[in-house]
Amino acid sequence: MNAESALFAAPPLPPDIEPDMRVGFILSPRFTLTPFAAFLDCLRHAADEADFSRQIYCHWKIVAPTLDPVTASCGVEVRPHALLPDDAAFDHLVVVGGLLPASMQHPEETLRYLRYSYERNTIIVGLCTASFVLAQAGLLEGRRCALHYEHINQFKQMFPRALPEADQIYVNDSEIITSPGGTSAIDVALTLIEACSGKARAVKALSSLLVDRHRVAHHMPHRPYGHLATCGNRHVERAVTLMERHLSKPYSVAELAQRLNISERELNRVFTKHAGEPPAALGRKIRLAHGHWLLVNSVRTVTQIASDCGFADAAHFCRWFGSVYGETPSHFRSRRRQV
Repeated sequence: MNAESALFAAPPLPPDIEPDMRVGFILSPRFTLTPFAAFLDCLRHAADEADFSRQIYCHWKIVAPTLDPVTASCGVEVRPHALLPDDAAFDHLVVVGGLLPASMQHPEETLRYLRYSYERNTIIVGLCTASFVLAQAGLLEGRRCALHYEHINQFKQMFPRALPEADQIYVNDSEIITSPGGTSAIDVALTLIEACSGKARAVKALSSLLVDRHRVAHHMPHRPYGHLATCGNRHVERAVTLMERHLSKPYSVAELAQRLNISERELNRVFTKHAGEPPAALGRKIRLAHGHWLLVNSVRTVTQIASDCGFADAAHFCRWFGSVYGETPSHFRSRRRQV
C-alpha cells in the first residue's frame, strides 16, 4: 500500500459486532429522491466511523418483488439489492412514496409483505406520500399519520378511517412512523438511530451531514392558513400561495387581483366566502403568523423579523402583533424562553 492509499485506509473491522438496525427500503414507483437519500445517508454515517461508510452498526437493503430498476420522480433509476424476503428480515421497513397516483401502484405482494412484517413487530416507516401506500395495505385505520398539506384532502377522501395530520415533522402511532417527506426524513432517521444505536451514533450522522439540529416531531414551519391553498377556489388558492411566497414584500389587494386577472371586488368576495375575511386581513395574519414562528425558532431581532414579514418598521409589527396575540413580540419571546 502506497502512502496515498494509506491516508484513506479504513481501520480493521471491530470483531463480533451485531448491527443495531437492520433496515429494508421499499421504493414506490416515481419515488422522491430527497427523503430516500436523506434517510439512507443518516444510516450510512451512523453505521461506521469517520467517512468509511461500512455497514457495521446499521445494515440496509433495498428490496422489491423484482430486481427491475425503480424510477424516481426525477428520472434517476435505482436497482433493488434483493427480492422481498420470505421472513420479517428487518427490524425497520422504510417505504418511500412519491408522485401520486403512480406511487400507489404496488403489487399485492408488496402490500402483503408490509402487513406480514408489521404483524411480526417490524417498525414500519413511511416517507413522503407513503401514507397512501400504508393505508392501502390496511395499516392506518384509526391511526394518526403525517402528510404534506398538499395531499391531505385527497387522503381524507380515499381513507376516511385514518387520521392524517399536516402540522407534524413525523408521527409515531403504534410503531408506524410517517413523515411528509423532504428533509423531515432526516429527523425520523436520527430519532430511530438514537433509539437503537445511542445518541453518539445519531450525533455523528447529524454532524457528518452538516445539519445544525435534530428537530422534534412538532417542529414544523408555521403554516396555519395552508389549508386555503387547497380550498377548491383557484383564485383563493393562488392568492394564498402568492402571499406566502412574498412575505417580506407583500402584494397589495390591487396587485393580487391584477396577477389573478380578476377584479378587486371579486377577489374580496371569494376570500370572504372561503376564508371568512378579506384578502388584506388574511395576508396580514399570514405575515404575523410567520413572525410568531420566527420569534420562537430564530435569533433574529424584532426589527429584522418585522422586515422579514413585510411590515414598515418594528413599531408597525408590534402594534399588529399585540392586537392579534395580546402581547408584544419581546414579551412573547421572553416568556417562551423562560418556559
